[in-house]
Amino acid sequence: NETIDFVAGSKRFVPHFHIPLQSGSNAILGLMRRRYRRELYADRVERIRKKMPKACIGVDVIVGFPGETEAHFMDTYNFLHGLDISYLHVFTYSERPNTPAAAMEGSVPVAERARRSKMLRSLSEKKRRAFYQQHLSAEFEVLFEGENKKGYIHGFTENYIKVKSPWNPDLVGT
Repeated sequence: NETIDFVAGSKRFVPHFHIPLQSGSNAILGLMRRRYRRELYADRVERIRKKMPKACIGVDVIVGFPGETEAHFMDTYNFLHGLDISYLHVFTYSERPNTPAAAMEGSVPVAERARRSKMLRSLSEKKRRAFYQQHLSAEFEVLFEGENKKGYIHGFTENYIKVKSPWNPDLVGT
C-alpha cells in the first residue's frame, strides 16, 4: 500500500505497474510456495485503480504448472477476466532441472499448456483493447523513441499506451 500511495503522489514515477500474479488459483499459488493469495492481489489492483484510474496494470501469469487442473486454470482465467487490468504477460511453464517443481506430480501435457496460453493471450488482447478504448481522445505526454519505422516515430504515454506520430527527428528522446 505504501508503494501505491507513493507512486500516486509522485511527480517522477509513472502510473504503470507490472505485477506478478503467477496464478489466480489459491491452490496453485500454494504449490508455487507464493506467500500471497489472489484476494490480496485483487485488493492491490483495486487500490491502484482508486488512486490512479488511468494506470496501466500488467500481470505476469504462468500456465501449466504441475498440478494445475482444468478447474485451477479456469479459476485463474475467470479471476483475470474479472480483474480491472490492462494486459497479461503469459508464460508457459517449462521444466527446469533441479527445481522442486520439476519433481512434482501432475505434469500438464505440452499441448494443453499451449491451449491455455493461447486462451490467456486472447484474453490479454481483449484487456489491452479495452484499456486503449478507455483512453481514446485523451491527451497524454509521450516519450518518443529514436527509430524511424516506415515514416513514423513511436513512443509511450506515461501509462504505457503505445502511440505513433509522423516521423520527426526533433521528437527523439523527448
